[in-house]
This record gives sequence, C-alpha cells and structure tokens, in this order.
Amino acid sequence: MNFSNMELDTKKIDDAVLALLFLGLHDGVRAWKGFDWLAMDRLYKAGYIADPRGKAKSVVLTSEGLDLAKRLLEELFSRQAEPHAEVERGRQG
Repeated sequence: MNFSNMELDTKKIDDAVLALLFLGLHDGVRAWKGFDWLAMDRLYKAGYIADPRGKAKSVVLTSEGLDLAKRLLEELFSRQAEPHAEVERGRQG
C-alpha cells in the first residue's frame, strides 16, 4: 500500500503500537515485537521499551512504558473511554 500522499501522525501510531504491545504482554513485561520498526525505534528512544534490535522475538517494556501503555490501551480501545480523551504523557506532540 502506498502512503506517500498521506501525512501520517507518528505520535498516534506510536500510541497505538504501545497500547497493542500492552495487550500482548507475556511474562509480565515482554511483548511480541511484530510492529513497524520505525515506531518501535521511536518508542525505544522515548524510553518506553528496551532496545528492540536483536534476535529476541519479544521486547521488554520499561516501567514508564507499562504505565503509559495501560492508559493508552484504555483510552484508545476501551468501550468506557470517553471519545477524544487525551492521556497525559509528558511528551511533545
């Protein structure tokens, strides 16, 4: 699929990826890393996940990443979440 004419909001993509990583948690803090590599690299640089590069098929979420991922999962995907609610995340948009 060609997205060259579409301006993507990488912050929204990163929020969705982080929330979905939380949804797929196993062993407490690990999640399968089957997401876009650029998004994973941005989450790593932001301090939400450990370095995703390597042979492991999963990635470790940091404590800050776990907290934010849980809030984002509820904000983005919960039926009870208010539409357009913003999670306070202390990062620039």
